[in-house]
Amino acid sequence: MGLLAQGSPLSWEETKRHADHVRRHGILQFLHIYHAVKDRHKDVLKWGDEVEYMLVSFDHENKKVQLVLSGEEVLETLQEKGERSNPNHPTLWRPEYGSYMIEGTPGQPYGGTMSEFNTVEDNMRKRRKEATSLLEENQALCTITSFPRLGCPGFTLPEYKPNPVEGGASKSLFFPDEAINKHPRFSTLTRNIRHRRGEKVVINVPIFKDKNTPSPFIEAFPEDEEAARASKPDHIYLDAMGFGMGNCCLQVTFQACSISEARYLYDQLATICPIVMALSAASPFYRGHVSDIDCRWGVISASVDDRTREERGLEPLKNNSYRISKSRYDSIDSYLSKCGEKYNDIDLTIDKEIYEQLRREGIDHLLAQHVAHLFIRDPLTLFEEKIHLDDANESDHFEVQLTDFENSAYVVFVVLLTRVILSYKLDFLIPLSKVDENMKVAQKRDAVLRGLFYFRKDICKAGGNAVVDSCGKAQSSPELAQEEYTLMSIDTIINGKEGVFPGLIPILNSYLENMEVDVDTRCSILNYLKLIKKRASGELMTVARWMREFVANHPDYKQDSLITDEMNYSLMMKCNQIATELCECPELLGSSFRKVKYSGNKTDSSSN
Repeated sequence: MGLLAQGSPLSWEETKRHADHVRRHGILQFLHIYHAVKDRHKDVLKWGDEVEYMLVSFDHENKKVQLVLSGEEVLETLQEKGERSNPNHPTLWRPEYGSYMIEGTPGQPYGGTMSEFNTVEDNMRKRRKEATSLLEENQALCTITSFPRLGCPGFTLPEYKPNPVEGGASKSLFFPDEAINKHPRFSTLTRNIRHRRGEKVVINVPIFKDKNTPSPFIEAFPEDEEAARASKPDHIYLDAMGFGMGNCCLQVTFQACSISEARYLYDQLATICPIVMALSAASPFYRGHVSDIDCRWGVISASVDDRTREERGLEPLKNNSYRISKSRYDSIDSYLSKCGEKYNDIDLTIDKEIYEQLRREGIDHLLAQHVAHLFIRDPLTLFEEKIHLDDANESDHFEVQLTDFENSAYVVFVVLLTRVILSYKLDFLIPLSKVDENMKVAQKRDAVLRGLFYFRKDICKAGGNAVVDSCGKAQSSPELAQEEYTLMSIDTIINGKEGVFPGLIPILNSYLENMEVDVDTRCSILNYLKLIKKRASGELMTVARWMREFVANHPDYKQDSLITDEMNYSLMMKCNQIATELCECPELLGSSFRKVKYSGNKTDSSSN
């Protein structure tokens, strides 16, 4: 969630009065930073991961599991025993949106050597052990993307009722304000999004139609006209920021060697996002219902959508300046490298004055339009103490998996892929509108097996020094661009298909064969890649598919798309047992915890 400033947060009306001031000075701060670092090269390629956790409590007698609202207290103790006592402590802990959530990262960023890949899982295990040691009896630290009964009556411990009347931060029918982190930034952000939008956020998740699911599936909200208008038939209605930001994810952060390299990686990884999203699908349940989606991307996007009705195109522009096509939390709208310029086929709304100012200051067209696009939006949280600053010196997700092994696998896969992209000068770019289409497909149920994704056929065309803008100078005709990509399955993209695509895993394996890597690290990496390979082929289930199967086979399930307290208890107990390695789950993990056999320069990765 980032660093939290201390101060007095302003209401939306107060923040709105300072919006232009913040925009003007934000641009000045950007320019100062850019000119200070634009000529830096050969920075060390550092990277790190962030894992978000939920604190849960098991009531074994009543077969019920709840989210424990003790995140702030646990975080304070973790920081006191960790970084405040020892600057070199191996873990760092940070707050998150939910008062039942915490976020853990390695104490120091990982570096550029291959041996670093062999330390990721160990560090994640340290984090789990550290935080778990502070919990009470029958409590656990869970890495689940979305709590299945989030928003259901009594889902928190202590139990609180929602406050839908005026005065509450979210005015949710389902999500109590007590479940929001107590730091004023979070409740102010929640309230300001609602005030700027002019109504509560609206999230409609399609219901999974099982044998006994009512058709149409309709929820009645007779005492709330706003909910009655916003909810849709055959959808699960959610109405608060907590339903998105109260979920957990796994993040990987990179420091590139230069700005040009960072822009190149930014573009290339944008095309990989929907692929990894489908591979890591882990959130099929919402507010006690079985949904027809496997990923929470659309949910989190809608949960922070502060656009007014005018900006969403529902009313003529009168009080606002722009139509804005997406929530502020959504897929990217423009590539930043010269390689990607010809694939920028999405209409970009920009602040023309800011764009011209940036161009006058020497910012190139692609970066200038990107920043000018970001600044069409208003600031949402502003601290009174931070309004007037020295502009020269101030500047103010994948789906998380059940186990440390799985989370490590996705981290290593993505970081290793960045190394290969840079080393082999790979080019994954396709028209950005096709990436948007891929993002929609990736969220669907069983997208990893059933979805088809636009992907570039020849990823080795770039040649030369693609990082420093030599690719992309020759313009392609639309007809030629269409020949560069085609629809592929996740299995083809990850594992390859003869005559169609070489596959990312074979390319990573080829890279590893040419690298000096110690035996233990090589075995660990191959073990991680094996998990990714088998998830892509369908030999192993995604977490979302495994959860669906678990619920479908539960003796209490009535094939009505409803998840009871006891079903949720059984599911969370099983998730915790898997995460803490108290039981095996071959459908989800195979036997991937075993090391891959290694002999000399030959690696046997064929074993289960």
